[in-house]
Amino acid sequence: MAENIQWRPETLAVRGGYPGDKTTNAISVPIYQTVGYQFEGTGHAARLFNLEQPGNIYTRIMNPTTDVLEQRVALLEGGIGALAFASGMAAITGAILNLARAGDEIVASTSLYGGTWTLFTSTLQDLGIGVRLVAEEDLAQADALFNERTKGVFVESIGNPRLDITDIQLWADLAHRHGVPLIVDNTFATPCLERPIDHGADIVVHSLTKWIGGHGNALGGIVVDSGRFNYDSPRFPYYTQPDPSYHGLVFGTLGEAAYISRLRVKILRDTGAAISPTNAYYVLQGLETLPIRIRQESESALYLAKRLQEHPAVSWVAYPGLSDHSHHAQARRYLRNGLYGAMLNFGVKGGHETALHVMDRLALWLIVANVGDVRSMAIHPASTTHQQLSPAEQEAAGASGDLIRLSVGLEHPDDLYEDLAQALEG
Repeated sequence: MAENIQWRPETLAVRGGYPGDKTTNAISVPIYQTVGYQFEGTGHAARLFNLEQPGNIYTRIMNPTTDVLEQRVALLEGGIGALAFASGMAAITGAILNLARAGDEIVASTSLYGGTWTLFTSTLQDLGIGVRLVAEEDLAQADALFNERTKGVFVESIGNPRLDITDIQLWADLAHRHGVPLIVDNTFATPCLERPIDHGADIVVHSLTKWIGGHGNALGGIVVDSGRFNYDSPRFPYYTQPDPSYHGLVFGTLGEAAYISRLRVKILRDTGAAISPTNAYYVLQGLETLPIRIRQESESALYLAKRLQEHPAVSWVAYPGLSDHSHHAQARRYLRNGLYGAMLNFGVKGGHETALHVMDRLALWLIVANVGDVRSMAIHPASTTHQQLSPAEQEAAGASGDLIRLSVGLEHPDDLYEDLAQALEG
């Protein structure tokens, strides 16, 4: 699909990665609901398994429906390739396991989704992979955390739940100065608002469950590879030393496709966290309308932010599109098309207990541990998504007790505001 790289996002979202089904001429991507694929003979099978010839082997590793999704997201993000996983957390885990082993370390911003935080501070630690956490804006302190064991840097383009806008270029420069790649979770921005690869990121991850799928009906995650980082370094033995599971293949010899190829044929093959063909199809259906949805939801979020600023029961409002947001200038630099995303935070006067009371009075807003849906959702992070964190960790992650986090959907913004107002006044 190289000839389509210049297409605009609206066109890529509908047509990218799919020239049509050559067998049936179907204009909609078929669901290839199959586990296996018939080989032309033993020689064909051997060449596929030895990575000498491209083709389908087993749906745990690749599938024609999933392939379209991977190509489409890679085109939208400006990468050379992508690999879909069963969930966003599986994608993040795979992205890191493709770089680090026991004894290695990752440097990461503290502005993280609660699930990512516990992955970094618990499960990866159990596997012997250390994660050095640092405040997103404190690059001087981050610089001091690097050592010979550091294998990568991880940040979110728009922090969850704080909604801070990461200076991708500065973090990319820092990572590259120390000879490691930058991984950016771009879930909250989507490629319609920001393309981290354009600002120096090497690897981009998404929870496909959120805006890209957009309808809350399918789990999925994806890793996009820029193809720009050179892993031919003693720091990355996964890519410079022979891999015994592939008869001594040195993945670094695959050039710009080294990272994404190893992720597929090693990490996904062995962990089995594959997206189902049906879920890939559902995500593709949602992706077709992503540019339209993100525009409407962003416009509604800005409208709600301005209205909430005027409500006497609200102590503060955080939305990158507001001129008084601490990262507004950075948002104007990094986020495209004059849009600032569909996420909105506000604080309730009275703190934690009052915030819970407001949540319980909501009628139109759904209390759901998800974001990026066409339906508007509200959550109290301190008692849910970030509950496992200590008070100090909650503060570092931006999940204070008075915070209510809103994911703005496609309902009429006046209806959404009126429901918030009645809950705040109750």
